[in-house]
Amino acid sequence: MSSIKQNIEQVITQIAAAAEKCGRNADSVQLLAVSKTKPIAAIDDAIAAGHRAFGENYVQEGVEKVQHFRATPYAEALDWHFIGPIQSNKTRPIAEHFDWVHSIDRAKIARRLSDQRPSECRPLNVLLQVNTSGEASKSGLTFDELPSVAADIATMPNVVLRGLMSIPEKAHDYDSQLAAFQSLSDAMAALQSDHPQLDTLSMGMSGDMDAAIAAGSTIVRIGTAIFGARDYSNKA
Repeated sequence: MSSIKQNIEQVITQIAAAAEKCGRNADSVQLLAVSKTKPIAAIDDAIAAGHRAFGENYVQEGVEKVQHFRATPYAEALDWHFIGPIQSNKTRPIAEHFDWVHSIDRAKIARRLSDQRPSECRPLNVLLQVNTSGEASKSGLTFDELPSVAADIATMPNVVLRGLMSIPEKAHDYDSQLAAFQSLSDAMAALQSDHPQLDTLSMGMSGDMDAAIAAGSTIVRIGTAIFGARDYSNKA
């Protein structure tokens, strides 16, 4: 058994335990394997272990991986999520190659993605990134900005707003983690009166996954615990 297979099984066990603790079904939480900076061989190992959903942060690297796996027998079974910051001049390759985008922080980006989504592709699933802790260094919308941006996206034909994403300020105690995630969950509940299709909360990583699941996360983003330490030497 490969170490990646073992790691995936261990994370799935942790997800199930966290879900059981708060009375949720483990199947209601999707594991997104964050494969940024990792080679094709590592993703091959994850696919061999039965995993199908992968997250990428860097546009060129992510597109190259999507294109590679399009030529494989399991191409149609894979879901590719773009989870990194988005520059306006990089929206086209994201629109053309990914299935999900987690990091929409302004209506302009969503509009460009909608306009550039190929007609033969299904609408792009998008999430609004929220700066739940108000950190100046973090991307994301404020809670007050959410209703107007969500309303704008509802008019765009080639994207579908599915929910919210956040990367809260790092906290080591469970109660602080839970409070940050609960604020995002509450924000989505408020939006659902006008946008009933919202069903996705992308929140939680290795260090705060339990609190995220307790607050209603439907996607947890796990990288190092699956693939090992990252090498950023070739990344800007």
